[in-house]
Amino acid sequence: MPASAAPVRPVTVDHRAVLAIAAPMTLAHLSTPLLGIADTTVMGQFGDAALLGAVALSSVLFDFLFWGFGFLRMGTAGLTAQALGADDRVEQRAVFLRALALAGVLGVALVLLQGAIAGIAFPLLGGSPQVTAAASVYFHIRIWSAPFAFANYAVLGWLIGMGRTTTGLMLQVGINVANILLCIALALGLGWGVAGVAWATTLAETAGVAAGLAVLARHFGGRLGVPRAVVFDRGKLVRMVAINRDIMIRTLALLAAWSFFARQGALAGDVTLASNAILNNFFLLGGFFLDGIATAAEQLCGRSVGANNRPAFIRSVTLSIGWSFALAAAMSLLLFTAGGAFIDGMATNAAVREEARAFLPYAALTPLAGSLAFTFDGVYVGATWNAAMRNLMLVALALYLGLWWLLSPWGNHGLWLAVLGFLLARGLTQAAAYPSLLRRAFA
Repeated sequence: MPASAAPVRPVTVDHRAVLAIAAPMTLAHLSTPLLGIADTTVMGQFGDAALLGAVALSSVLFDFLFWGFGFLRMGTAGLTAQALGADDRVEQRAVFLRALALAGVLGVALVLLQGAIAGIAFPLLGGSPQVTAAASVYFHIRIWSAPFAFANYAVLGWLIGMGRTTTGLMLQVGINVANILLCIALALGLGWGVAGVAWATTLAETAGVAAGLAVLARHFGGRLGVPRAVVFDRGKLVRMVAINRDIMIRTLALLAAWSFFARQGALAGDVTLASNAILNNFFLLGGFFLDGIATAAEQLCGRSVGANNRPAFIRSVTLSIGWSFALAAAMSLLLFTAGGAFIDGMATNAAVREEARAFLPYAALTPLAGSLAFTFDGVYVGATWNAAMRNLMLVALALYLGLWWLLSPWGNHGLWLAVLGFLLARGLTQAAAYPSLLRRAFA
């Protein structure tokens, strides 16, 4: 049905609605780094540097693999929010079942391809023979968590789309806590070492799926009530795959940008590499808060599109941008004033400290530079403007590389300026395309 022919349904959009979604998701994002800290601490008890290196190397590989499939969460959230806005309860359930089926297919595919993935990835990661051997043990156990990890993306995406982010927070924290406790019990208690860490994550993801499905079963009243023909409707399946494909391409472009940043830092020397890594953590910390606002934009904008409510959509965008900018300004101010102390707490090497302090102003500006991009990512995902988001990300990536080439004579200063330009380009290009996309969405 064309948007103009659909009824306009009410959608409540105010500051409370934005924060009610953003706050739980921000806490969920902040709980994630605890896993890496726990894994590192447990492995550190064995006194074997190779085991520590194996977990670190494997984490990089799984971050790349699993983050690349994060489209399952974002795509599910946007489509679910639109079904909620349209008050289409059958489609709300059908979206989840399609996402769950896609998660299963992709997860099983990764399990079946584990030999090929390991054969390509480990030589590229360049670990020592001891590290690679231990990392291989970790990899071939944890890869079995792929179907469950992807199913958790579908569950979380559906909960976000329905605006039930507090439930999503509880599930995410539950998975993380279970992972930490199992890690201690299996790796230290039973002495399984790196295999215990891998089994802890796999079992925690499996338990998370079971808990998530139990929550959804209760919400559905114990029955799905969705005909098979609706779940596997060809047109809607094709649309979901296309949306997820576009988000995946966008995500891979983003990964390419940050991989390029890391590589250029490495080429500049160990001190520059270490200082850039420390400063990049500051950007990631700001991103946890901005991602919460982006999640609110996803849900409210998606719901407004489904409800054919243009004023609610515009207000969702306006409030999300306002909150994102306010949080970004606070984060930048914090980094400008306390960034030096953070650097001293993270590094003991005098040369690294000096280098990081020299480039701290650039890192402190990243939350402000990326504020608009984070918000519009949420807006575009909720409105399912994924092809436009994909194209604009590729444009921003090209601008980033071009800007780095022009500024490369300035060394690491030029690299950081290119990063700030990349963040600004993402937000500004999305803002420029927004009016025409808005007209088409509610035409």
